[in-house]
Amino acid sequence: MAAMASHQSIATRQSHGYIGKSALHQDCGNISMKLFRGGSFEPLKREGYCCSKRSCGSIQASSSSYQNSANNPILAQSSGTIKDPSKKSSEAALILIRHGESLWNEKNLFTGCVDVPLTKKGVEEAIEAGKRISNIPIDMIYTSALIRAQMTAMLAMTQHRRKKVPIVMHDENEQAKAWSQIFSEETKKQCIPVVTAWQLNERMYGELQGLNKQETADKYGKEQVHEWRRSYDIPPPNGESLEMCAERAVAYFKDQIEPQLQQGKNVMIAAHGNSLRSIIMYLDELTSQEVISLELSTGIPMLYIVKEDKYIRRGSPAAPTEAGVYAYTKNLAKYRQKLDEMLH
Repeated sequence: MAAMASHQSIATRQSHGYIGKSALHQDCGNISMKLFRGGSFEPLKREGYCCSKRSCGSIQASSSSYQNSANNPILAQSSGTIKDPSKKSSEAALILIRHGESLWNEKNLFTGCVDVPLTKKGVEEAIEAGKRISNIPIDMIYTSALIRAQMTAMLAMTQHRRKKVPIVMHDENEQAKAWSQIFSEETKKQCIPVVTAWQLNERMYGELQGLNKQETADKYGKEQVHEWRRSYDIPPPNGESLEMCAERAVAYFKDQIEPQLQQGKNVMIAAHGNSLRSIIMYLDELTSQEVISLELSTGIPMLYIVKEDKYIRRGSPAAPTEAGVYAYTKNLAKYRQKLDEMLH
């Protein structure tokens, strides 16, 4: 498990603290910005808030050769029958989804980087998430290396009205690349590349993994367990702090995902509570104190519009049939209209 070894080596290093609160705030109109707190939305104090992309230093993350369209024929294809209008104005959609309930969530166990699948409820949450984003264009999908995030992404895409097929990219070695080639140009046009990355994994809970959360609190005390779970820079025994998780997750986002968004590609990320909190900390320029109180509900998509080097939070689509949800921008509204024309 070379990836896991690399993961652990990065996790044990001290954070460089590059994810800070920036003063680059600009007015982007009267948009009410909301955060998940305690599993629900609460309005932020600021309105019309959007985040400029920062040029901060980052850790080098391992890259996939499939990120380059020259090496990946699926990425090189156009969007087929429907041309995504977002490409014309360099506007892109970014969707974040925390995986649905896992079997260890159900059992109240610390999961971390243990590879546990979804429960029936988690499957249903993933399908419902897919319905909520079924009218939003998606050109690329990123997931963690863990099955619960991958299941969530795949199940969500079964509900998308465009009916493109998500295809996991395999670049483990030359043979894997060769054996997973697609030889039909028409089929390639109907595929969405799925890139899996350990850097998007849940934070590693060390010696807490597999332990019952209540029993652990009884043994070590509620305050100690709360500190391990909710502090920014204090890791559990032989595990990662949120700061360490943010170091790898944000570095990967900046190195691999941001370039795709800058090219106008619409991206979905299916990952985990702590890796997504880390990315949101970067997107929304949250402080370390703000991010520790941020809660993300399982299976609820978050939508950002990426335009002119800014991330504009749009909240979560309320329902798959609510037209207003998809009219946040003219481009998204046009995309839905083209879907309607093609499918009816």
